[in-house]
Amino acid sequence: MNSEENPKDEARRPRLSQPLPQAQPPAHDGPQESDSQEPGGSGAAPRSGRRRLAAALWPPRVTRAQLIVAVLLFVLGLGLAIQVRSNSDESALRGARQEDLVRILDELDNRTQRLEDEKQRLEDQRTELENSSDQAEEARKQTLQKEQQLGILAGTVAAEGPGITLTIQDPAKTVESDMLLDTIQELRAAGAEAIQVNGIRVVASTFFSGSAGDIEVDGKRITAPYTFKVIGEPQDLEPALNIPGGVVQTLEKEQATAAVERSEEIVVDALRPAERPDYARSSPQ
Repeated sequence: MNSEENPKDEARRPRLSQPLPQAQPPAHDGPQESDSQEPGGSGAAPRSGRRRLAAALWPPRVTRAQLIVAVLLFVLGLGLAIQVRSNSDESALRGARQEDLVRILDELDNRTQRLEDEKQRLEDQRTELENSSDQAEEARKQTLQKEQQLGILAGTVAAEGPGITLTIQDPAKTVESDMLLDTIQELRAAGAEAIQVNGIRVVASTFFSGSAGDIEVDGKRITAPYTFKVIGEPQDLEPALNIPGGVVQTLEKEQATAAVERSEEIVVDALRPAERPDYARSSPQ
């Protein structure tokens, strides 16, 4: 073999003197880990940038200033939302047709009228209730007054008012029971409203019995002087006793005397027990 090689054969041989390409390290999506290690321990795994970011954000550290700013931003956003809604409503009315606006006004008028009618109805009910209450109170007052009046006439309640005091002296014991009964009749005819004789209340059923010197009123014996306490108009009662041929002249003929004294305050406090009628009942008419 010749020591000189063919230049073509030399070109076909691979050139071993050129260095082979080295394998590249795999690419990473995230940031490359730092070659520096954690301080305080040898051989500790290095922390990535993602972990450091997470450690900085959690747990969250909210300051007072940040909280106030958040509240103010919320209130501002709420106000803006309300304003936008109001503007949208106004824009809707502004853009409505004339027929729609007329219909809306009619509905408002009808609603206003219904509210006015309801108000008037409630006011009428209140007035009716007030009148009913006033009528009931007035009826109650009238019932009490009527009860007092009937009690005075029946002798079951005491009475007081202007009137006269009639005192009959009978030293000769000549005054008969019918004379005292005539005196009661004259006083009633003159407008007497309440009468008592010697502490006995005179009512519609009162009767006089006995003879001179031994007179009884409703079965109770009385003696002279006979004292009549009478409530009524003094200007009517006294003249009724002093008319010609009346009570005073009749008693004087029997040698008795009668003295009449007017007063602005006569008290008739003799009472009669209330009696329940056996047959009479109140009528609804």
